[in-house]
Amino acid sequence: MSQVEESIEVGVPVHTAYNQWTQFETFPEFMNGVDRIEQRTDTLTHWVTSVNGVHREFDAEITEQIPDERVAWTTVAGQARQAGAVTFHRLDDNHTKVMLQMDFHPDSITEQVGDKLGFVKRQTKGDLERFKKFIESRGQETGEWRGVVT
Repeated sequence: MSQVEESIEVGVPVHTAYNQWTQFETFPEFMNGVDRIEQRTDTLTHWVTSVNGVHREFDAEITEQIPDERVAWTTVAGQARQAGAVTFHRLDDNHTKVMLQMDFHPDSITEQVGDKLGFVKRQTKGDLERFKKFIESRGQETGEWRGVVT
């Protein structure tokens, strides 16, 4: 199992950053390699990804969700094994630190080499930078889901 941890400060209130992160179907707009996400239930999403020529489909379940604080998930079916959490930290009224922690299992030799070369870390950092541009350029979230999952 490999791990990655990245964070970024975004220039929006904590509730705006959190609300946008709950809009999983918008992830392809700022996450490289994510082709499509379907929200199947309040806690189940279906992901279709293509990273470096490797196509994957998998389901992820939200295991914990606390508005303005945390979203945690784990894969439950499909071709990827990962779990993680995104936490939201209020810095002031208009700034939030978004921290992503993820455990994943690189299956193929290509994925193992990419992991050793820091590909996943760089991709995660880039995804967070694109999230920052996405939410700051909009200034508001595209929607929200403020349910609690424990």
